Amino acid sequence: MIGTSPRAKLLDAAIDHIARHGGADRSLRALAADLGTSHRMLIYHFGSKEGLLTAVAREVEGRQRAALADLDPAGFWRRLTDDDLRANEKLFFQLYGQALGGTPGTAEFLDGVVDDWLGPIEARLAQLGVPAADRPAHARLGLAVTRGLLLDLVTTGDREAVDAAMAMFMARYEHP
Repeated sequence: MIGTSPRAKLLDAAIDHIARHGGADRSLRALAADLGTSHRMLIYHFGSKEGLLTAVAREVEGRQRAALADLDPAGFWRRLTDDDLRANEKLFFQLYGQALGGTPGTAEFLDGVVDDWLGPIEARLAQLGVPAADRPAHARLGLAVTRGLLLDLVTTGDREAVDAAMAMFMARYEHP
């Protein structure tokens, strides 16, 4: 749970609901009913359906960044590819495309979508012994590979293939 304010409670409920049932295709009124609130409360706290979905995706991303520090790379990949996160990952890619396409209410999604990850990834790379001068490029590469394989997974469902590809990528860091 992220907090006890009404907005935080709604956000927690939305994260849980979307993880279990999806939601990007639902209307704001339908999402509100699913969450046991009114569409007016969602508009008050999040501005729009897109604002709610952006808040959900950003919070889930924040939770994943926090987990990066506590897990080894293989454990982190297992966490990211857990079936319980699939609906949130689909939402992430849907919002990414909408924000890049200029869908109203989604521009905020792009704030930090890359840069917020680079510092935590570089910190993990330091623990793996990657030289400081090489860390920025390796961080971007790792983020791109991870997101590309997650997109592959939500598109194809081929867990075995994406796991094999990630294992091959991670092998390069066993002895940097």
